[in-house]
Amino acid sequence: MQWIQNERLHVTIRYQFSDGQLFEERAVFKQEPELIQEEWSWKESKNGNLSRAFAVNFLSKTATAQNPQNSDLEHWSESIEVEAGRTFAGFGFTLALQNLRKRLIDGDQIELKAVGFTPKPRVVTVKILHGGLSIRCRWAAGSLKGDRFVIHPEIPLIAKLFIQVPDTQIWLTNPPPAGFLRWKGQLCYRAIHLFRVDLLPAAKADRQSRLEADPKESSRRVKIAGAVILHN
Repeated sequence: MQWIQNERLHVTIRYQFSDGQLFEERAVFKQEPELIQEEWSWKESKNGNLSRAFAVNFLSKTATAQNPQNSDLEHWSESIEVEAGRTFAGFGFTLALQNLRKRLIDGDQIELKAVGFTPKPRVVTVKILHGGLSIRCRWAAGSLKGDRFVIHPEIPLIAKLFIQVPDTQIWLTNPPPAGFLRWKGQLCYRAIHLFRVDLLPAAKADRQSRLEADPKESSRRVKIAGAVILHN
C-alpha cells in the first residue's frame, strides 16, 4: 500500500506465509526536492505473537531492535550516522534506484549507506551497480523485461569473519517509467534464508525463471496483496 499524507510518501508492505508468519515493513519518504527516507520499521510475528522488530528514525538518527537471543528478547537502541538522501533501509533502495537508474545503466557504480541489523543496528556502505537486462516475464497482459541492479555491502575484512551478508538484487521494468518487477535477498535480519518477491504470482514467475533459480532460496512462498509500483 502507498499513499501521500502531509506531503510524505507512506509505504506499507506485508509478507504473509502459509505457516502463520507475517512480516510487515513500513517506511516514510520525503520526495521533493530529493528522495529522503525519514522512517523505517520491520516487524515479524507468528500467529499474532511478535517475534522480532526493528525501527529507524532517520531524522533523530536513532535505530532500535528487539530480537530473540538465548530464549530471551534482547533490546538495542543506538545512535547512527545518517546522510540525508544517501542513507536508506529496506524498500527505500527500490525507490532510490528510480532516481539513479540512468547513471547506473551508463556504467556508474554508486555508493550509498544502508541501515542494517545483525541483530544490533549498524550502518554500512553499499555499492550499487547495474547487472544487465536479465529477466523477461510473459503474462496475460503482455511481456515485461527488467534491468537487474545489485546492492553489494562493503563489509570490512575483519567483520567478514563474523558477518555474512549476501548481495541484494532488485529488478525494475524496462523501458521506463520504472516499476517493481523482482527483489531477491535477505528479509531484514536473516542468517540462512534468501527470499524472492515477484510482481507476478509465484507459480508464473517460477515458470519464467526456473533456469536462474538459486538452490539457497527459501522454498516457502510469500503472498503479496497487490503489486508494488514505484511512485513517480
